Amino acid sequence: MEVVLTKHHGLENDFLVYNLAQGEPAEAWPNIAQRLCHRSTGIGADGLLLLSISDGNALTMRLYNADGSVAEMSGNGIRCLVQAAHVALKNEAGATYHVRTDAGMRDVTVVAQEDANTLLLSVDMGVVSPLPEPANWAALECDPMRPVSHVSLGNPHSVVGVEDVSMVDLKRLGELVPHVNLEIVEPGPGTNAITMRVHERGAGITRACGTGACAAADAALRWGLVPASVREVIVHMDGGTARVHVSTDSVATLTGPAVHIGTVSVSV
Repeated sequence: MEVVLTKHHGLENDFLVYNLAQGEPAEAWPNIAQRLCHRSTGIGADGLLLLSISDGNALTMRLYNADGSVAEMSGNGIRCLVQAAHVALKNEAGATYHVRTDAGMRDVTVVAQEDANTLLLSVDMGVVSPLPEPANWAALECDPMRPVSHVSLGNPHSVVGVEDVSMVDLKRLGELVPHVNLEIVEPGPGTNAITMRVHERGAGITRACGTGACAAADAALRWGLVPASVREVIVHMDGGTARVHVSTDSVATLTGPAVHIGTVSVSV
């Protein structure tokens, strides 16, 4: 079965998007995700997004990580999915899409068309809610004085405050808790900013993470890494910078780009 996929990235967190209007292949989606996302033998991506377009601007998103596992939500992935739908529907900037995900409904607004291949989008990410400490957390041997936050944005996150994100062996620590997304954060540069690195469940170290940026921004506000009076936090990641607004009742809004990389035909 010959199909077309588009490839996008959100701050270098890259995804393949498959429009389900082309039909369902015989091969199981986890196997397809593993094969196509492989960096050496496939197209290469952090995940595979399945897009369904229904009435108006109503969309459905399902995300398979590069290892074939399912992720409930992705802040960068949902922007890439909406960019693919936006192009298919030939809508204008200002359009809002209602996206059904495994984490619930999310509204995504196209803020601006920055260039021929880049959209700036804003995502209603929902409430940042507390989670219990994940299994095997003690294996990380965090100093008890170090700030830690375990939260959900539809998917699980553990955020740890550190002095210098570049000095942490993130791969080793992330592999100790592969069932959660692990973010490490330090303050700055800038009064209203933090720097974050991430080890993602099902993908390993990635260049950026949208849900992780929201979890980190929420933690930074609660820990005082940024002034509590400033509700919008600039989150610097290896792949670029996102803006996260966290309301006083912990509702997060993520703003960042989605970039169309190209289109490819493959057999599945």
